[in-house]
Amino acid sequence: MLYEVEQKYPLDDFHWLQQRLQAMGASVGPPVEQIDRYFSHPARDFAVTDEALRIRSIGSESRITYKGPKIDQTTKTRREIELPLPPGPSTAADYEELLTALGFRPVATVRKVRHETTIDWRGHALEIALDEVDSLGYFAELEIVTNEQGLDAARAALAEVAEQLRLTTIERRGYLQLLREKS
Repeated sequence: MLYEVEQKYPLDDFHWLQQRLQAMGASVGPPVEQIDRYFSHPARDFAVTDEALRIRSIGSESRITYKGPKIDQTTKTRREIELPLPPGPSTAADYEELLTALGFRPVATVRKVRHETTIDWRGHALEIALDEVDSLGYFAELEIVTNEQGLDAARAALAEVAEQLRLTTIERRGYLQLLREKS
C-alpha cells in the first residue's frame, strides 16, 4: 500500500521560493491549470471521515483520486489511490455523470495554476508544487510517495527540505476545506 506524505505551506512570496528552488538546482516547470471536482459519498460524510474523492482535469487528461484519512497529527500523510482516466475532452464529464448516477454529489470545484518540480533528497523523489489557488492565494506543497516502512524517513525528508526553503507555517487543511471555510 502506498501513502502520500505531504506538507502544505501558505506563501507570502511565491517568486522568492521559485528562485530558491532554482538556486538548489531544481527546474521549475511551466504553469499548468488544474481543475479538481470533489464529490460527497452517498452514505458517509467525507468531512467527518477525513476522506476525499475527486476528478482532476489537466487539459484533456483526467484522473480520479481517492484520499483516505490522515494518519498522523503533523503531516498530511494518507493513503492515496489515483487512477488515470481515458484521454478526451468529455471524459471528466462522463465520469462525473457516472458518479452522480451512483449517488455521489458534486461538492465544490478547486481551480489552481501549478508549477511542479522534483528534487532528489536523501534518496527520495520529492515533488514540490507551487500553487496559485483561486480565492485562496499561493501555497507550496512538498510530497513523497512511499510505502508504510518509509513513512518516518519521508516525514524527516519533508521537514529538512521545508527548513532549507524557510517554510515554517504548516497548513494541514486541504484546498477544499479552506474554500468551504472561507465561504
